[in-house]
Amino acid sequence: MKLSLLFFLSLLAVGFLAAPAHGQSLPEPRQSPLGLSRAMIGDVYVKVIYGRPYARDREIFGSLVPFGEVWRTGANEATEITLTGGINFGDQELEPGTYSLFTIPGQNNWTIILNKQLGQWGSYAYNRDYDLARFTIPAGEAVEYTDLFTISIEKTNDTSGHLVIEWENTRLEIPVSK
Repeated sequence: MKLSLLFFLSLLAVGFLAAPAHGQSLPEPRQSPLGLSRAMIGDVYVKVIYGRPYARDREIFGSLVPFGEVWRTGANEATEITLTGGINFGDQELEPGTYSLFTIPGQNNWTIILNKQLGQWGSYAYNRDYDLARFTIPAGEAVEYTDLFTISIEKTNDTSGHLVIEWENTRLEIPVSK
């Protein structure tokens, strides 16, 4: 009897801990794998968590991901970037914290957005009133086709580098420095 009660309580605890916050239901199984990029820029730890969809021979930018519309910059949850210290990101000075990273793709230029609202699914509840930073960078062409959406941090030296976004035939380089 004690063993059955203990087993039941264990199942109840696991179910409670696994339940999403605020009554939200998250789709399972995850359609796109989770990605993590991290680096030290000077004494600042930079971490990016994002969903990694596959192109699967589909036309991505201007089709699956429309030009001129806010995009979660990945799949599933909105991409999030965490900074342990102040850093220059693009042409913006950022304080330590965690922010949602959105983009607005364009044929030649992309708008990069850091937003203070966290825990978003996609960009469906995106609210410009929570934007912390917004700037435009040129869109570049990838050296080779990238099937799996990738965000990486490429350092140029100890205190600077680029946050790189690559998918399909597109490559973006956002300068980061201490």
